[in-house]
Amino acid sequence: MLERLYIKPATIDRIRANWLGSHIEHYVEWLDSEGYSARNVFRRVPILCQFGEFVQQQGTHDLTSATACIEPFAAHWLKLHGKGCRADAARHKVLEEARNPVRQLLSLALEGYVRPVRKSARFPFLTEVPGFLRYLEEERGLRPSTVLHYRHYLRRFDSYLSSVGALLTEVSPALLAAFVVAKAPGLSPSSRRDMCGVVRVFLRYCYRENILGEDLSAAIEMPQSYRLADVPRSISWDQVRSLLQVVDRRTVRGRRDYAILLLLVSYGLRAHEVVKSGRR
Repeated sequence: MLERLYIKPATIDRIRANWLGSHIEHYVEWLDSEGYSARNVFRRVPILCQFGEFVQQQGTHDLTSATACIEPFAAHWLKLHGKGCRADAARHKVLEEARNPVRQLLSLALEGYVRPVRKSARFPFLTEVPGFLRYLEEERGLRPSTVLHYRHYLRRFDSYLSSVGALLTEVSPALLAAFVVAKAPGLSPSSRRDMCGVVRVFLRYCYRENILGEDLSAAIEMPQSYRLADVPRSISWDQVRSLLQVVDRRTVRGRRDYAILLLLVSYGLRAHEVVKSGRR
């Protein structure tokens, strides 16, 4: 299974050399059978390899004892990868990124180990706006995953109102502007846009149902995001050299990839020009 997903033999060797290697390989087969995408596999396997190394450094060499290392590993992962996380939600996301694949692997490898079931969080504003959840599910016909998306961002709005001691009926344009200023910095451009869109739909519904005396949805300004705005203009020569060094030239594909990269960095060829040069 690993040979079908990974091109470089060195990558496969590194996974199998890990003391959890056989369990990781079995886990990859399980992910494939459950319909997980290759992208999910590529994201989870490095985490599991690092978990194996972390557990070994703690002096643990068996699966039963490894279950006690889940939370320390998650904290270690957060320390490494959560430096830019300002909001609690962002830090929680990084922690779950480390916990989930480890829990899944152990639940498969250990008989009697049951992955903890997370309790479903209450949908916000059910008391103040009881019909909004039904509106999303029935009137708009949104999928459950999209409803969860609404719940996630409305919980941010609800927590902000609680933090400033304001009721939903006391919402004003100034308070909405302060909410965006407080919550937006810890989000990516797309997440900021999604959060503003969710709150606008919610406010429009509140006005329709006479919960709010005026339509305040326009007070939430949608942030502008531009396609490819985050793409860097160029990379440094040190990055180019590092890229060339990781290409495994032991395989035919590796030698092909190395030749393509040399054409790109040496002559500045575009992708279609590289393709044409290979056909001559």
